[in-house]
Amino acid sequence: MNDMAAFVRIVEEGSFAAAAPGLGLTPSALSKLVSRLEDRLRVRLLTRTTRRLALTAEGQTYLERAREILAAIEAVESDLSQAGRRPGGRVRVDAGTAIAKHQLAPLLPVFRALYPEISVDLTVTDRQIDPVAEHVDLVLRTGAMGDSSLQAIRLYDGHRRICASPDYLARNGVPRVPADLAGHQCLLLSHQPHLARWPFHTSEGVNAMTIRAAITVDSADILLDLAIGGAGIVRLGNILVDRALADGRLVSLLDDVHAVEPFPVWAVMPPGRFRVHRVRVLLDFLKERLGAAPS
Repeated sequence: MNDMAAFVRIVEEGSFAAAAPGLGLTPSALSKLVSRLEDRLRVRLLTRTTRRLALTAEGQTYLERAREILAAIEAVESDLSQAGRRPGGRVRVDAGTAIAKHQLAPLLPVFRALYPEISVDLTVTDRQIDPVAEHVDLVLRTGAMGDSSLQAIRLYDGHRRICASPDYLARNGVPRVPADLAGHQCLLLSHQPHLARWPFHTSEGVNAMTIRAAITVDSADILLDLAIGGAGIVRLGNILVDRALADGRLVSLLDDVHAVEPFPVWAVMPPGRFRVHRVRVLLDFLKERLGAAPS
């Protein structure tokens, strides 16, 4: 098990030298450890060059199975150590800005009140991360899931709304049909060009209209602030806009022709992490609270 864990750490860190401090061994000792492992298995696991380590096909298979085995061991130990006790320990969570600010921030105090022995280490980033490489237990993301060795659980489906502030509409008029958007100031996310095509129902079916941006921003949260401040018309997920729509800071537009395209919100985990008691408790809490009322 120690050799298996060392091999996984070496691959995750990318080199013997990077993995050595965390394992308490020298780079040369780790190189010999992998060589002994390869000799015992009678296969080559790593291709070594002066610059990097690369997994062979057999190495990739061993890595995936090793992660599953190590996760299963941790899950068993976690369950046994928590038997008869309330769940405890640290859960590392990564989430995009919108989910972190508008959903996790209000819910985490509730979760901590229910499970004070579980601490949550939350990182907020809008980039796609590898939870295995970055040692994260749970990643919350929106959109389609591609082929992956990671495990994913669908929490709920969100949807997008077209909206603007009452102040903007008073100054610029209310668009009545999609073609009116050409004469308005529209706000778009700069790092997601596919979201510049807004779908509408027509007599020919659903057609996507390409929107010309007055302002582009790489943060959905800043885009929301701009829309509330009267900078223009925006199309954002209900995760972001529902509260502003409910209190009148934003007004929903073109609801009769806007084609709602649900998007899934996922909890993504390294293999076996859902078996760890504290992770499972947080996941069940999020499924209950977000799945029932994502607003």
